Amino acid sequence: MAPRALLDADVAACEALLAAGSKSFHAASRLLPGRLYAPVVSLYAFCRVADDAVDLAPEPAAGVAAVGAMLDRVYAERPADDAVERAFTRLVHGVGIPRGLPEALVDGFAWDAAGRTYETISDVRAYAARVASAVGVMMTLIMGTRDRQTLARACDLGLGMQLTNIARDVGEDARMGRVYLPAAWLREAGVEPADVLRRDAPRFEPALGAVVLRLLDAADEHYRLAELGVPGLPADCRPAIRAAGSIYADIGRVIRRRGGNSVDRRAHTSALRKLWLLLCARLAPDEVEAGDVPPPAQEIRFLLDAVSSWPPRSPVLAAGPVS
Repeated sequence: MAPRALLDADVAACEALLAAGSKSFHAASRLLPGRLYAPVVSLYAFCRVADDAVDLAPEPAAGVAAVGAMLDRVYAERPADDAVERAFTRLVHGVGIPRGLPEALVDGFAWDAAGRTYETISDVRAYAARVASAVGVMMTLIMGTRDRQTLARACDLGLGMQLTNIARDVGEDARMGRVYLPAAWLREAGVEPADVLRRDAPRFEPALGAVVLRLLDAADEHYRLAELGVPGLPADCRPAIRAAGSIYADIGRVIRRRGGNSVDRRAHTSALRKLWLLLCARLAPDEVEAGDVPPPAQEIRFLLDAVSSWPPRSPVLAAGPVS
């Protein structure tokens, strides 16, 4: 068992790694209760290390293999002499995080590195399930909830956020040689996917904007479903999750106001607007009208099955060691 001072130092090292511009981590750490700080730091540090390992490797397969070897050590409870690896090992075995969840995340990183394209909205959701919903499930487990329906709604929040990211970053992605919009939707609108990839000067046109707006409509449905899962979370976590969803969904409002144009400039919400949404999240009632609740999207079911098949252990969420 590692001494407490070493474990505290591991969390501090993870925090330092994330200090340089990890916006998603800082958003989560500010909104969630303090008791979750150490495990959230450990999770996001692992995500950063895994992303860099795949993205910076000469070949994506080599990066995936390196992360796979790390996960072998983590799940055998034999971490290398590395702060992030030790912290993530403690998190995995303290909370009971199935290996299928970080492996799904790494798959998504590999898809990015390989420049994969997406023909249908189902293909896009499959990507979003890996890079966003997998993290949402791990965050929900950290909060202490393993209920399948609540986890499904966490997946929906991840899907909504990632679809919003894609809608927001059309121009930025195109300049990097990437298109995440469903190719079938683009062709239906009269836009050839290759035409979006004008790295020097991607051009907005109304037909492209219509596809972006269609994607935002899909995102909004996932946000609606995600809201239904909030009452299943611990009370001190609910405002943070509501705020995260509403702030991300508000990016869609800005894009809609521009007619779906996310090519010429990147959409964002103002600091004042975010403060208002945070206040609304804190004051929102826990009672939610269920309405029509479809079964979990096919693309996220493998994440839910991974949790169902994993024997849970008692959460250990403080800075102390896993027992």
